[in-house]
This record gives sequence, structure tokens and C-alpha cells, in this order.
Amino acid sequence: MTPLLLADIERAVRDSWSADTCTPDYRSLWTGDNPARDQCGVTALVLNDLLGGELVRGEVHVDGRRVDYHWWNRLGAGVEIDLTREQFGPEETVVGGTVIPRPPRAQPHRLREEYELLRTRVLERLAQPPGERTGPASATPPAG
Repeated sequence: MTPLLLADIERAVRDSWSADTCTPDYRSLWTGDNPARDQCGVTALVLNDLLGGELVRGEVHVDGRRVDYHWWNRLGAGVEIDLTREQFGPEETVVGGTVIPRPPRAQPHRLREEYELLRTRVLERLAQPPGERTGPASATPPAG
């Protein structure tokens, strides 16, 4: 088995994003022009599955007011990985960063379907031979 590099994992995650893996409240706003938008929660969970570490949650502020939360990962020695960092516009600022315990796997959580879909896609891509690990997600965004 060929060892996976962080670059392999990042490519598999980015190639797996689509409207049906983002936060449902914002699904109709998702576009391929900003594929990381509203993917942070499920992406952080999938990376936690693959790499371990901690889940970190910060606040997204616009004009000094919290408008949302943002999730990313912290590995050993304080190394942070945030694959969805580019989703934010210049008016949005991420502040803080609190470690949040991962809910037990058996406990239902808000984005379970989106997480399971992203996880399945990422694992399928990582199982492919290295030369075949590219290409956009095959899902079609819902109409609406």
C-alpha cells in the first residue's frame, strides 16, 4: 500500500465537496466558484477521522458581530489544518479558536448525512491508485 501524504488527503477532500456536502441551510447558495463555502464542519470531522487530533471552533464575525462558526483541526504540537479557510470574503473575520470535544460517533449530529457522504467520497478517492485521485465530485447539486 502506498502511504498517503497530506496533499493526497487534501486533494481527495477538495474533489469531494459539492452542494450536497455543505451545510443544508446554505446549500442553494453553494457554487463551484467557492467550493469550500459551508464545508468546514463536515471537513473537520472527516480530517479528524483520518488524522486524529482536536476539533477547533472559532467565530465568524462581520462588522464585529458573530454571524456563524468556523471549524478546523489541530494536530499534535499545535499544527493546525484548515482546508476551508479560503471560503471567507474580505468582510468576514474568524476570531478565537476553542477546542470542542467530538460528539460520540453513535450520537446523531446536525450534519450526519453530509458528513457520511463526504467521508465516503474521500475514502473512495483515497483508495484509488495515486494517478486516478483527481476529478470533481460526481453529485449534481439539487435544483432550487
